[in-house]
Amino acid sequence: MQIVSEVREPLVTGGKTHKDVTEDICKQVEGAPSPAWLASLAASLLALGVGGYYLGDMLWNGIGRWGLNKSVQWAWDITNFVWWVGIGHAGTLISAILLLFRQKWRTSINRAAEAMTIFAVICALFWPIAHMGRPWIGPVWAFPLPNTYGSLWVNFNSPLLWDVFAIGTYFSVSLLFWYVGLVPDFATIRDRATSKISRLMYGILSLGWDGSAKSWMHYESVSLILAGLSTPLVLSVHTIVSFDFATSVIPGWHTTIFPPYFVAGAIFSGFAMVLTLMLITRKVYHLEDYITIEHIEMMNIIIIVTGSIVGIAYTTELFIAWYSGVEYEQYAFLNRSTGPYWWAYWSMMTCNVISPQLFWIKKIRTSLMWTFVLSIVVNIGMWFERFVIIVTSLHRDYLPSSWTYFIPTMHDVGTYLFTFGLFFTFFFLFAKFFPVINMAEVKAVLKDSNSKVYRARRTLVNEPLPALEEVTVEKEGSSLIK
Repeated sequence: MQIVSEVREPLVTGGKTHKDVTEDICKQVEGAPSPAWLASLAASLLALGVGGYYLGDMLWNGIGRWGLNKSVQWAWDITNFVWWVGIGHAGTLISAILLLFRQKWRTSINRAAEAMTIFAVICALFWPIAHMGRPWIGPVWAFPLPNTYGSLWVNFNSPLLWDVFAIGTYFSVSLLFWYVGLVPDFATIRDRATSKISRLMYGILSLGWDGSAKSWMHYESVSLILAGLSTPLVLSVHTIVSFDFATSVIPGWHTTIFPPYFVAGAIFSGFAMVLTLMLITRKVYHLEDYITIEHIEMMNIIIIVTGSIVGIAYTTELFIAWYSGVEYEQYAFLNRSTGPYWWAYWSMMTCNVISPQLFWIKKIRTSLMWTFVLSIVVNIGMWFERFVIIVTSLHRDYLPSSWTYFIPTMHDVGTYLFTFGLFFTFFFLFAKFFPVINMAEVKAVLKDSNSKVYRARRTLVNEPLPALEEVTVEKEGSSLIK
């Protein structure tokens, strides 16, 4: 008995040509803004304005406007910092690691994922700066301060300082990777531009790209180098963020499982946010032929894997707390599940452990509606995870007289709303003025997506293949056979 494997669905459907790719993607940049885009931008600017009011009031009056108290001095601020950093992980993983592994399905989603990474890291950096209370003098503390016994340096043994270097490096490399990928597409828009302003603007952004073989060779080389530099950053950034907690002696934080646990959780939440944004972009910009069910299913499979790793980490934490025999560690986890914040703990477990397992069902895994809903549920659960780790470990310490209950104020909610407004404002501007899909890389997979799949299917059903059409093209005295 002969078994023939099924031919995969093409990565780009609709029988697109190179010209179709250029037209479909460039028309979003060249055309007038749609009413849906204008309404979305207005909503994000409204969130940015309302949040900006609460942010300004907090900066004027101090971080006492937040709900922090004598025991819980890290709450929504550091929760949101870790959450935004985690969301920024999927972009680099899709761009760098999947590029090194030659996964061609990344080509339609890598551009938006890289942009999401940059905007999420900007939102993440906002929180520690705001937590300084006086951010205008914060940068001064990073330099040696005059002192009677010599210059007073920052504490290089502190993981908080490691965060500065790790996230700064991550942001710089991600920004460079994103921009290099945009250069050929900027040149395409430049050559199609009809107004002088557009031609000048995209001409500057394209850095004189001429499309020669030498330029493409340099482009490929730089992409591989940046992918190699970015790959360890995917693992190191959230590892160092986890050291903010793991290097302390607070029960619930002092654990060696945090680095891999945080990295898996970051990829988990990052892919969920990519799905949320790409499903909206796919619908609004009519990109169904480029962001196919195949792409969505692949990302859902990664969510299954990383969600299962996160679930195993939760179970391991509970087991090690019991196995350690340390009563304070045991109480920290008992307090999480049955204490005042039990609702946050069980929301986390439901969203992060149970909901991703629904993707084992292919019908759900390939459903746009279910994918969109579950992607939002996952990110809600990952926010609760950071909240549970930070707040429940602090609100009840060794002294019962110091036990408190953290309640967020409108300023906590308002500043969080500010980062959402900032993120979506950046993303909507990117989606309008920059090509949201990498035209150059999508064109590179068109041959695999169209002719090879077509010919393979004709072979499987034993249909005769049409003869290759012979076309002679005369150019400068030479003939080319196609």
